[in-house]
Amino acid sequence: MTIRRHKREDSSARGEPAHGVNGINGANGVNGLTNGHVANGDGHEADAKSNGVVNGKKVDREMKEAKEKVEKVEKVVVDWEIPRKALHSSIGFMTIYLYTSHGSPDKVVIALSAALAALVPIDILRLNVPWAERAFEKCVGLFMRESEKNSSNGVIWYLLGADLCLLALPLDLAVVSIVILSWADTAASTIGRLWGPYTKALPQRTPVLRLPLAPRKSRAGFAAACVTGGVIAVGFWGWVAPASGRLGASWTFENGVGEFFRTSQVGAMAAAGEKVREVLGGGVSTGGWIGLVVIGVVAGLVSGVAEALDLGSWDDNLTLPVIAGSCLWIFFKVLGFVSS
Repeated sequence: MTIRRHKREDSSARGEPAHGVNGINGANGVNGLTNGHVANGDGHEADAKSNGVVNGKKVDREMKEAKEKVEKVEKVVVDWEIPRKALHSSIGFMTIYLYTSHGSPDKVVIALSAALAALVPIDILRLNVPWAERAFEKCVGLFMRESEKNSSNGVIWYLLGADLCLLALPLDLAVVSIVILSWADTAASTIGRLWGPYTKALPQRTPVLRLPLAPRKSRAGFAAACVTGGVIAVGFWGWVAPASGRLGASWTFENGVGEFFRTSQVGAMAAAGEKVREVLGGGVSTGGWIGLVVIGVVAGLVSGVAEALDLGSWDDNLTLPVIAGSCLWIFFKVLGFVSS
């Protein structure tokens, strides 16, 4: 200590600049000298603070940019399946055209059955022979989902569902069931992918009957299927069926539920129907706007539930039209009991 003090005093006496120890800045390693002059300690502290703020902002910006990059990578790419949905929806327009142009349902069933007879062997060949699989996917892979590449083609179930509806149901109910498959299913898929992430998932089971619902389905998709199914029913029985001029509709604006559902009751069912009508004072009117709105509400709920059901490995291209058509048939049967 004595030696350093003497040296500093000698240096000052000679007029040479002193190397102040207090000028040292530990933060940036500068010795306190600038162009031979003693640096101000307060100035170094201000510079250090300024550099710290700048560096902090730079780090924050870099972290924000890195976070945005991670979020972009983590975003799930939505496959809208536009070619598949276009084909899926076009069947509904074709079905309505055939109905309004008085196309023969028997010929349609024959055509669908012939297509099934050709597609089933092709699908079996595709699933078992590599070169057939490559050729098939090269031709129609644009319309296939990734999951269908190792399982049966959805078109087969689509054709089978339409065939069963045409064979088992009255013609207008079969047409509505096929259109519900074509449009309500497409609406549920599209709206579900668009808005599903922002809505809650459906409950595991329906409040009534405790039917199982698919956990992957969203409330947005369910609502879209309900609305679309209701619009289909109201539009068909309110405008399409009357404009077609076909006889024997299941429901008309003037008379309500059709004669088929009134007169097909025999035995105990006929007696039960008579008692119900007596209790209701001769029955109720099922026609007019009230009847059409009720049909729309029921068809909408049936469409939404049928589209959202969890039926294991069963393809909804088969189950949706069959379940929707069967439920509507039962509903019209109930209308037949209470109709005046």
